[in-house]
Amino acid sequence: MGPPCVIGVDLGGTKLLAGTVDRELNVHHRAHRTAPGGDRAAVLDRVVDAVQEAIAAAPGEVRAVGFGIPSLIDRERGIAVSTVHLPIADLPFRDIMAERLGLPVVVDNDANVAMLAEHRLGAASGARHAVLLTIGTGIGSGVVVDGQLVRGAVGAATELGHMVIDMDGPRCHGTCPNRGCLEALVSGTALGEAGLRVAREDPSGGLAAAKGSGRAMTGALVTELAHDGDPGALACLRTAGLALGVGLANIVNIFNPEVIVIGGGVIAAGDLLLDPAREEMRARALSPSRDIVRVVPARFGAESGMLGAAVLAFMELHS
Repeated sequence: MGPPCVIGVDLGGTKLLAGTVDRELNVHHRAHRTAPGGDRAAVLDRVVDAVQEAIAAAPGEVRAVGFGIPSLIDRERGIAVSTVHLPIADLPFRDIMAERLGLPVVVDNDANVAMLAEHRLGAASGARHAVLLTIGTGIGSGVVVDGQLVRGAVGAATELGHMVIDMDGPRCHGTCPNRGCLEALVSGTALGEAGLRVAREDPSGGLAAAKGSGRAMTGALVTELAHDGDPGALACLRTAGLALGVGLANIVNIFNPEVIVIGGGVIAAGDLLLDPAREEMRARALSPSRDIVRVVPARFGAESGMLGAAVLAFMELHS
């Protein structure tokens, strides 16, 4: 019999990753699912299917399941209070999953658990003041102040992806009622939308050719073409990076962090996104905060949320 494990689950707006994880954060199996959208029943069935696959692949006893979900969480009751990208609002998610899986379940916001992983063992390790942005379908965020995760009065604090950086900007996504949010300008969804605009404006460019070949215009495609040197895709990433830099300047001025960690799927763009973001942040943020902050990619990349959910599950077992 192998080591005892937990299952860490990162449930996003367009992807699901469940990992079988031991105490040393070794991942023994990864269960991937794409597009977990649909009605509520379909989402729950997809989650259960992925977790059961991860359980079946465990080398030892599975003792608990941790979930990071893109929702404001009532942690006391395990309820997804509200969510922009999935049909699980007002759902007693923890109790439903515990009943269906037959294991202890703990639930938290996806960016909070990603922050947990990066702060304990990753790119924010050792920092007393740190911020994490997970940039994927949307933008989640986690904040550590004086070594403690910031949750707010009802667990809804630090929704930095919905910080407005352009009051007349594009409408935000999902159920967000706002315009010009960081998420509306920098997320993977926003990158795909920018790619479509460039494809229409430049029918001879690489983005238009990719669209014409039937490829879906996503943030991942824009990033791929940018790495290949396509001018239109590079322009999309630079524009997104500058917008990100405006948001980072606000974060620096408000929180004075030692480090800002950027994770999520969009981090595949690397310095094509981060260099203009750092440039703009330093042009806008106040000294001395801007002089000490580091803006770095997540150590665990797009797996921060899954690993953080596993850490959360182990913490629950020992609480």
